[in-house]
Amino acid sequence: MTRLLSICLFLLAFQLLNSHSQAQIAYQHATYKNFYIGTYGRIGADWSFVNEGSIGRRLNLNNMGSIGGRMEEQDYLELATGIDFSPLIKGDSMNVTVNTRFAVWSNSLSLFGNSTTTSTGGLTLAIPELYVEVTGVGKRDRVNLWVGSRLYRGADVHIADHFYFNDHSGQGFGVELKSTRFAAIFVSSTDTSSTVPPYFYLNIKTGTPALALRQRTVLVLEQDKVLSESSKLTFLAEYHRMGNPDVTDTLPDLAYPGDHGYVLGARLNTILPKLPMGSFNDVSIRYGRGIANGGDGGVSRTWLTFGAPDLVDQSFSKAYSWSLVDHILLNLSERFSLNGYVIYNRSKGAAASDDMAGTFFGKEVFNKKEDLTLGTRGTWYISDNFHLLSELNYSQRRDGEQPMYAMGKFSLAPTLSVSGERSVWARPHLRFVFSAARYNDNASEQLYSPYLQFVGAERWGYYMGVKAEWWIF
Repeated sequence: MTRLLSICLFLLAFQLLNSHSQAQIAYQHATYKNFYIGTYGRIGADWSFVNEGSIGRRLNLNNMGSIGGRMEEQDYLELATGIDFSPLIKGDSMNVTVNTRFAVWSNSLSLFGNSTTTSTGGLTLAIPELYVEVTGVGKRDRVNLWVGSRLYRGADVHIADHFYFNDHSGQGFGVELKSTRFAAIFVSSTDTSSTVPPYFYLNIKTGTPALALRQRTVLVLEQDKVLSESSKLTFLAEYHRMGNPDVTDTLPDLAYPGDHGYVLGARLNTILPKLPMGSFNDVSIRYGRGIANGGDGGVSRTWLTFGAPDLVDQSFSKAYSWSLVDHILLNLSERFSLNGYVIYNRSKGAAASDDMAGTFFGKEVFNKKEDLTLGTRGTWYISDNFHLLSELNYSQRRDGEQPMYAMGKFSLAPTLSVSGERSVWARPHLRFVFSAARYNDNASEQLYSPYLQFVGAERWGYYMGVKAEWWIF
């Protein structure tokens, strides 16, 4: 009897486990729809005439990032994944996607090879995107929703690696309905020892200076208006708010009051129908006020407040910035494309000085800057697989009332384009790159370039390397 009871209990347990396993398999099958994987990256090696080895330094002016040409950019890797989930209810058009992006680069500007995350100045691993997006919510007016950390941005000048006008990347949430987009971004944890522009609201909310940023909220509203079949106008508005400090702070002298700022902008995108497909012109203008006057170091994020505060009223209310960008692509024939851009930025902090001014912590910084860059890239399609890239860039920058820094640069890159596509967007690329830059006296004497900081005060700078670049999305 005992043996029979044991057999019955075993069969019952087996049946329960089997049915539970089948339920799990059925559930996964009903919800899982598609899996995506994509990647962007570049890798290679450069050679310097100075030390007959790799130095990993770009020729561009300081505080300009890749504005002025990106041919000398160092190794970088992104891996992006997405998982689609279909609804359980038949006929429901709603779709859910979980998106993740991993990024790896070298802190020391050296090569990827023989380097790890534990090496001195070694590799850095970041997760710039981890968010969930829901599309097709509702029956009539379809609504899109997203929550998480996202690279939430629009057009970029690819040949300068510059996302302009509306780079709202960060962690938060957003709602999109037809031609309207709203997002709330919460900024807090950027390290002020990094290479981004100075941000002088340290973590004074707790009364103890620290490297973490004092949190702010950024509210974003964008509206598209279609003017014709070939043109679209986008309006931009942002509001930035930083809360007041706690009244219980142990160091009241560091408890500076909260602050705010705003951004207004417009962008006109025009398709050029008289030229081959893909030709366009994109022009934008943006004005930032108060703590929203950011945009420097090669990036355009408005929450990277520039300059010094007004120490009398303890605010950035008088700070401002202007940003103007014109980006054009002309596919002139099946043998030649011309890509060009103009980027102009002018920023001023809230202090009265046009040169140096003190921050809340007594550090002297430039309170005003102005920069202008013009660049072009010509792509010659010698054949389907062999392209010749040629670039000409000019950059100038003035920090405060200092003399002008200036650089002119020419680059030539014979390229193997393995896809066989005659397009500026064709990838993967294998390139041999040669660049030569000429600096004015002030840039040379002040070592105002990552390259010059390594080799010393030279009038000319050189770069030679073999590079690969790819993207699959």
